Amino acid sequence: MQKRPSLAELKKGGVILVDKPYKWTSFDAVNLIKITCRAKIGHAGTLDPLATGLLICCTGEMTKKISDYQQLPKEYTGIFHLGAVTATYDLESEPEDFKPFEHITEQQILDATQPFIGDIMQVPPIHSAIKKDGKRSYDLARAGKEVVLDARPVIIGEFEILKINLPEVHFRVLCSTGTYIRSLANDFGQALGCGAYLQELRRTKIGNFNANDALTPQQWKDFWKPVIN
Repeated sequence: MQKRPSLAELKKGGVILVDKPYKWTSFDAVNLIKITCRAKIGHAGTLDPLATGLLICCTGEMTKKISDYQQLPKEYTGIFHLGAVTATYDLESEPEDFKPFEHITEQQILDATQPFIGDIMQVPPIHSAIKKDGKRSYDLARAGKEVVLDARPVIIGEFEILKINLPEVHFRVLCSTGTYIRSLANDFGQALGCGAYLQELRRTKIGNFNANDALTPQQWKDFWKPVIN
C-alpha cells in the first residue's frame, strides 16, 4: 500500500499509482487526483478506455520524471478472442469476418508466440492517436479515409500463454514502450489463420511499479480524505 504524504508533499512532488477502471480514460484518473489535491500533475503512459490497470501519475517536481517512467518496460495480461477481427483490434468496434477456430491446437497457439518474441516490427492500429499528415490516425479512420501507418520497432521480451479456453486465449506480455497489444492480438490471429481481437487487457507492471500497489478511484478518495479535508 502506498504511503500517504502530506498535501504539501504532494504539491512539491510525488508519485501516485492508480488502478484505472474499465471505461475510464487516463484523463479521468488524472483529473480525479488533480481535483482532490490541486497539484500540478501528469501521467506516464496512456491506457485505452477498455483497458484496466497501472497508471503512474506524477505531481509537482516529479512531473519532470514522466519521460523516464514512460520508457520503462511494461507488463500486460489479457485475453485474445480467436475466430474474428474488429476494425479497432479490440471491442470498441463490432467483431466481423468470422472464421473457424476449433481446429487450432494448443501446440499451434504456443508455437505462434515465437515469431513475436524479441525485436520485431509492428504496425500500430489505424484507430490510434498516432499522427498521420498532421491529424490523429483515429480521426482519419473514423472519417472513412484510408490510413496506412508505417511499422515501428518494438521489443517483446516475454510472451506467455497462461490458459487456453477456445475461443479465448489468456496471455502475459512483457514489452517495450510503444508496443500495441491490440496490434499483437490482430497479428497473432493472422499467424493462426483465424483472426483475433483483444477482448480484455490489464497493465500489471511498469518497470518495478506494480498494479498490486495501486489505488482504485474509490480507494483514492478514502485514502486521501484525511489529507484533503
